[in-house]
Amino acid sequence: MKSVSSEFLNTNRERMDAFSSSFFQHPNLLLSPPPNKSTTATVTSPHSPLFTISAVRIEERSQSTTKTKPATPRQPQKPETPLSSTTTTTTRIASPTTSPTTRIQTPPVGTTSATRRTPELSIPFTIFNAFDDIINNFIDPPLRPSVDPKYVLADNFAPVDELPPTDCPVIEGKLPPCLNGVYIRNGPNPQYLPRGPYHLFDGDGMLHSLRFSGGRATFCSRYVKTYKYNVERQLGHPVLPNVFSGFHGLTATVARGAVSAGRILTGQYNPINGIGLSNTSLAFFGNRLFALGESDIPYQVRLTPEGDIQTIGRWDSDGKLSMSMTAHPKIDADTGEAFAFRYAPVPPFLTYFYFDANGVKQPDVPIFSMTRPSFLHDFAITKKYAIFADIQIGMNPMEMIVGSGSPVGSDPAKVSRIGVIPRYAKDESEMRWFDVPGFNIIHAINAWDEEDEDAIVLIAPNILSVEHTLERMELVHALVEKVRIDLKTGIVSRFPVSARNIDFGVVNPDFTAKKSRYVYLGVGDPMPKISGVVKLDVSGEQRQDCTVGCRMFGPGCFGGEPFFVASNPESRDPADEDDGYVVSYVHDENSGESRFLVMDARSPTLEVVAAVKLPRRVPYGFHGLFVSEADLRSCKV
Repeated sequence: MKSVSSEFLNTNRERMDAFSSSFFQHPNLLLSPPPNKSTTATVTSPHSPLFTISAVRIEERSQSTTKTKPATPRQPQKPETPLSSTTTTTTRIASPTTSPTTRIQTPPVGTTSATRRTPELSIPFTIFNAFDDIINNFIDPPLRPSVDPKYVLADNFAPVDELPPTDCPVIEGKLPPCLNGVYIRNGPNPQYLPRGPYHLFDGDGMLHSLRFSGGRATFCSRYVKTYKYNVERQLGHPVLPNVFSGFHGLTATVARGAVSAGRILTGQYNPINGIGLSNTSLAFFGNRLFALGESDIPYQVRLTPEGDIQTIGRWDSDGKLSMSMTAHPKIDADTGEAFAFRYAPVPPFLTYFYFDANGVKQPDVPIFSMTRPSFLHDFAITKKYAIFADIQIGMNPMEMIVGSGSPVGSDPAKVSRIGVIPRYAKDESEMRWFDVPGFNIIHAINAWDEEDEDAIVLIAPNILSVEHTLERMELVHALVEKVRIDLKTGIVSRFPVSARNIDFGVVNPDFTAKKSRYVYLGVGDPMPKISGVVKLDVSGEQRQDCTVGCRMFGPGCFGGEPFFVASNPESRDPADEDDGYVVSYVHDENSGESRFLVMDARSPTLEVVAAVKLPRRVPYGFHGLFVSEADLRSCKV
């Protein structure tokens, strides 16, 4: 099989430049695990000193009512051979620069891994695979639980295979009329069983969608067909190491870096075409639907009328968008504009930009007043400003090389800051920074301008014990705070609005950048598992628990980020802010079944008004989105 275009062989120097810049520029390759076919068995411990040169692909059959065994990882399977001859289509993956175009053969939409051809193993390919085995078994085996696939991919964190559109029964209640469209959730789902260290953020992006039409529900799971996914699928083996877990200490960094460089020089991979996973979230703007991961630019996807998910390709906004973009752009429902940024380990450490209502990217605004690389996963906007948090988690490549830590880590000596810049700034001349000691946010829920006052209010979970954010997430406690910044005096005041461990918060999307009263969040039990949903009323100024609604999913049941769907999407009346439904996938670890829950947002108990039984389990993931049928029909291809 001809795995990669021969054009690669003439561009070695260009590849290495791209590798050094893109690889180290995006150390937080967020998320994604692989597909599976329902055989649940024991995974051989990565600690065992065994050589495993062949790659392992995981698949899972559609689940019946059989129980899944908790904490039982999967047994590696042998590479598949084709069941029948299949036709492949050639997907042109354009480089964001002037580099040569790589042509990768990819299966047509709807083709499952059972029809994947077995690749021909070249001598360089076999040699580099052998080196990978030596590194993973002897030089840097996954000794810590936080990077041991045996633990990270246990239970419902284990990956699943793709699933074509499948009808689902409504087993409780009735779907409300406003659920006319699709709910999609993104998350990590490694295509191949990791043979070495693996972090929860290190998986290929998989979209799990539930399309509603005429009271019916159709479920579908598809990988985001990124350049990395397509190349590795074609080669039948992982190509680049997991950045979050694969570069701890000088020896491991040099070894894995050398193997990666060798793969690039021999034409197995061209990093100019992107290294991203697109496993974090989704966004809809400019009449396009995107799958997002902050280590790359967006990948445009579409939903077919039958409920299938198709990846259109890497989207660079007509060449204006390069390198990477946040997985959390903010969409102003009133203007249709989308505001975003990217961050990097080299100056400028932060770059701000936005897209107009037509999806046309506006010029970059580099922020040189951020003097150190910081982990900027999310931000907030108001009608007047964009708000950034320079937290105590940052990127430190030297710690990765000289020490034994991750390329992203905490700095307890650093003083956290909040930066405020005019929303339509042309440069950073009006950027202002405010010291906010101990304020470390990963996600921002909402922000607004105070009426008749030169002040800003921000609602966000503050991460306590920030040093555990990447290594020991079960020890993290997220305390939601209401922060007020007086732009005249520079005084910053803040107080908690709930003592619970809650994160993954959302508001009614129509109230983004506007004063909002209600917030819906997932309850960590512990993070990253979500055992329930709470509703907060953040309108008051009292220092007290603001919980006004709560629903726990029950023993052994865990969901994900809630999402709010308005009953009347056209209404902007503050009185209708909570007139709608909170939705989420929920998995029962006792029965092994997954459901989609629809909860009444105005009910104090968040009463379940409808439940859809899904055809198989949905692994725990990250962020989701509801897209109306009208928006789906308006999508550009």
